[in-house]
Amino acid sequence: MADLALLEDVANGRIRSERIFRQQEDLLANEDEWLMSRFRLPRAVLLDLCGLLGPALQRSTRRNHAVPVPLQVLTTLGFLATGTFQRELADRSGISQPTLSRVMPDVLKGIIASSHDSIKFPYTAGEQANKKAQFAAMYGFPNVIGAIDCTHVAIRAPNVNENTFINRKHFHSINVQIICDADMLLTNVVARWPGSTHDSFILRHSSVGRRLEAGAIRDGWLLGDSGYPLKQWLLTPFLNPHSAEERHYNMCHSRARAIVERTIGLFKGRWRCLDCTGGRLLYTPEKVCQIVLACAVLHNVAQLKNVPLPPGADCCVGPDPEPHPHAFEPNAAAVRQRLEVMRRL
Repeated sequence: MADLALLEDVANGRIRSERIFRQQEDLLANEDEWLMSRFRLPRAVLLDLCGLLGPALQRSTRRNHAVPVPLQVLTTLGFLATGTFQRELADRSGISQPTLSRVMPDVLKGIIASSHDSIKFPYTAGEQANKKAQFAAMYGFPNVIGAIDCTHVAIRAPNVNENTFINRKHFHSINVQIICDADMLLTNVVARWPGSTHDSFILRHSSVGRRLEAGAIRDGWLLGDSGYPLKQWLLTPFLNPHSAEERHYNMCHSRARAIVERTIGLFKGRWRCLDCTGGRLLYTPEKVCQIVLACAVLHNVAQLKNVPLPPGADCCVGPDPEPHPHAFEPNAAAVRQRLEVMRRL
């Protein structure tokens, strides 16, 4: 009878059941090879990242079992690197799935907060000179300050405005604008538009597009495919090349512009949650955009630290829909400029 009374008291909440805490693993105690395979960064870089995010992630609590900052950071990176379900990641780390779901937004927010320092477009003459020298040395194409393209990140069908997220490959996505330099560093990332949005529209409404259109750069250009309009600051290929010179220009243009496709492949290969081979992201479009931006910051961190891809994490080439070439209004000055570049090549 006493046992039954005890059970009844527990069920009615008169006696609090003892909380059981899982053993939390010291993930940073592992070797770099193990860390790279799961979190894409070696210990030294992970420690720097934890130090940067620590002040924002350390929570004042009266409990003795607050989640340590390294565990918050590494578990979030484990999701970004693999796209694995939260419950599985939480079990590996010794925390609950609700706890992971609670800490992940703060980690993402902390990473994104450093994007202004990590992802910078080269507006100044000094910054541009370095980018131009890189492209000229590697591809022989003059005055290039970056290459531009868009890539699609697959998402679950949202509850609001679902049709606007269906792209030309007929899956729901966020269309993400990427600009990179010759070293595969991201210099601009725009993650806010649904999958049906055309690449040229995203550029036109981005801060970079508006500033370049207003004349922020007088001597330099981006390289884009035929989904973009020809501008004095944006060189595109000849749609129907008729001469040997035009075909040679297209070949040189394609060879230099391909760096952005390789960069996107590396970006998605390192952070597999963004690639369709890891499945679609089961979050709201707003949270998916945060995930993309956080991955972009981490991509540049890895590139600046010369962190290689771990074995088995090959570069991805996602099923990005080909842009539909628009009949853009010809820009006479841009047409003359492209002809001049063709002659120089």
